Amino acid sequence: MSKHDKKNETDLEVVRHSLSHIMAKAVKEMRPDVKFAIGPAIENGFYYDFDFGESKITDEDLKKIEKKMVHTIKQNLKFERTESDIDEAIKNEKKSGQVYKMELAEDLKIQGEKKVSYYKLDDFVDLCRGPHVESSGKIKEGSFKLEKLAGAYWRGNERNKMLTRIYGLAFATKKELDDYLKMMEEAEKRDHRKLGKELDLFVVSELVGPGMPLYTFKGALIRREIINYSNELQKEIGYQEVHTPNMNKAELFKISGHYDKYKDDMFRVISNYTDEEYFLKPMNCPQHTQIYASRLRSYKDLPIRIADFANLYRDEKPGELSGLTRVRSFSQDDGHSFCREDQIKEEFLAVLGAIKKAMITYQMNYSIRLSLWDPNAPEKYLGEPSVWEKSQKLLEEILIENKIEYVKAEGEAAIYGPKMDLISKDSLGREWQISTIQLDFIMPQRFKLTYIDADGKEKTPVMIHRAIVGSPERFMGILIEHYAGAFPIWLSPVQVKIISVGEGHINYCNELASEFKKSGIRAEVDDASETVGNKIRKAVREKYPYILVIGDKEMGSENLAVRDRGEQKTREIGKKEFIEEILEKVKNKQ
Repeated sequence: MSKHDKKNETDLEVVRHSLSHIMAKAVKEMRPDVKFAIGPAIENGFYYDFDFGESKITDEDLKKIEKKMVHTIKQNLKFERTESDIDEAIKNEKKSGQVYKMELAEDLKIQGEKKVSYYKLDDFVDLCRGPHVESSGKIKEGSFKLEKLAGAYWRGNERNKMLTRIYGLAFATKKELDDYLKMMEEAEKRDHRKLGKELDLFVVSELVGPGMPLYTFKGALIRREIINYSNELQKEIGYQEVHTPNMNKAELFKISGHYDKYKDDMFRVISNYTDEEYFLKPMNCPQHTQIYASRLRSYKDLPIRIADFANLYRDEKPGELSGLTRVRSFSQDDGHSFCREDQIKEEFLAVLGAIKKAMITYQMNYSIRLSLWDPNAPEKYLGEPSVWEKSQKLLEEILIENKIEYVKAEGEAAIYGPKMDLISKDSLGREWQISTIQLDFIMPQRFKLTYIDADGKEKTPVMIHRAIVGSPERFMGILIEHYAGAFPIWLSPVQVKIISVGEGHINYCNELASEFKKSGIRAEVDDASETVGNKIRKAVREKYPYILVIGDKEMGSENLAVRDRGEQKTREIGKKEFIEEILEKVKNKQ
C-alpha cells in the first residue's frame, strides 16, 4: 500500500468517525434522554451504540436521523476539542446520567490517564478521543447512508445490557457508496443461506443445535468434491492423510498451550466413568505431534507431511453464527509438515503452489498477507520474542526472494507463530481469508519432538501448519455466493437434468439417466405430473448445467437437444460426444 493510499484510508476513517458523532447529535435532538456508549469507524462505515431505555427506535426513525445529519453537514459546523480533568469528567458524566461514558472514563483513569478529551459540535458535546474532520462541511454530499438497526451487548458481554446499534455506510464519494450498495444488493441475492435452502444443500435444525448444519445429498456431494480436490492437491506435494479422534484429554492442550490461550472457545466433554477432563478438539495440530512422536525419526525421514479432515468444534457465540461461514462444527483441509530448518522455504513454496492452483480452479483472485505478532501484547502468544523475530524474518525473506507481493498485518499471527495468509476475492470483490501457511518453532519444543541429525545428535524439527481452502464447509458457503449457486460442472450435484414431456417418455428418460450414471455423470429425471414449461423453469431456477427435454422427437433421434445453463436455445449433439464433453470438463475442472 502506498503512502498516498494509507493517507486516503486514514482520512476516510476520520470522516467515518466524524459521521458517528454527527449521527449521535441527530439522535440526541430526537431523543434527549438517550444514553451514549461508543461510536467507532469500521470497515465500510461507522456505528454508534445507544441506550433508549424503554422507548424504541424504528427504520422510519433512521430516515429522520439521516435528514438531520444532512442538515448538520450543510451548516458546516466546527468540531471543537477541549480537555477535562478525568475526575471532573467522571463526576459530570455521572451527574448527567451518561453511565456508559462514565464507565469509559473510569477505565481510562485506571489506565493512568489524567485528562480526557471532549468534542463539541454546535450544542452537542461528547466524550471522545477523536480525531474528527475540521468541520462537518468537509463530508461530501451523498457519500453516506444509515444502513440498519441491530442489537449489541455493552462491551460485547452477554451479561450486560442490550443496546441499540445504528450502522451507517460511508465512502469517499457518492459513486463509491452507490457501487457498494449495488454490490450489497447482488450479495443479498447470492446469500448462501437463502440459496442453500432453495438448492437443497444444507439444513439447520434447532433440535441438532445452532452452528451445526446438516448436509443433504446434494450439499454433501459438493463438500466431498471440495475435500477430494484438496486431497488431490496435497498428495501432489507429498502429504498423506491420517485420521484422528474428535476429542482428547485436556493434558494435550495444556502442553500445546491451547488450554491457557484458547480454553474459552472449546467444548468441554465429561466422562461418566472417569474424572479426566476432555475437550472436543478445535484444531488437529496437537494430535499430529503425537503421530510424529510415536517413533524415532531421522533427518533422512524429514519432511513428514500429515493431512487430516477430522471434524473440529469451536464454541462460537450464538450471535456470531452465520450459515456455513461461522459454525461450531466443521472440518479443515488441515496439514502439518515436520521438517528441518533448511527445508522450510521449499515446503512453503510447495504449499503456496498448491494454493495458487486451487484459486485458479475456483476462479478466485487473491493477495498475500504476512500476519505478524503484536509485540505490545506478548501475553497473547507462546514463545520468546527472539523466536518470533527469527520466524517472522524467515517468512518475509521467502516472500521477498520469490518476488511475492504482500501486505503486513500486525497482531494477526497465530498464538505459536507468524503466518502467510491468502486473502481471496470472490466474484463481487469481497475478501475472505481462506488459505494459510504458518511457521511454528514453538509447539515442537513444547512437545519435546526430536529427530536424529546427520551428526548423530538430537534436534528439534520445525512445524509448518497449512490449509489449502481452510474449512470445506465454510468454503462451500463462500463458493455458493461466488458462483451465485451456478456451480461449475465438476462441483454440480446434478450435472444433467432430464425432463420428460409425458408419461410415455419416462422409461426412456430413466434409461438415459442410467446410461449417464454408468459413464460417471450425475443425472436426474424430473417425471413430475406438471407442464413441461413449469419443469423447465424449475430446472433453470435450480441452475443445472445441462437440461434435456425428452419427447417423441427426441426418443426417435440419435442426437440430444441440449440446453446449456444461461442459454435460451438448445443445441444438437450426439449422445457419445455429449458424454465425452462432460467428462472432459469434469476432468479439467472447467
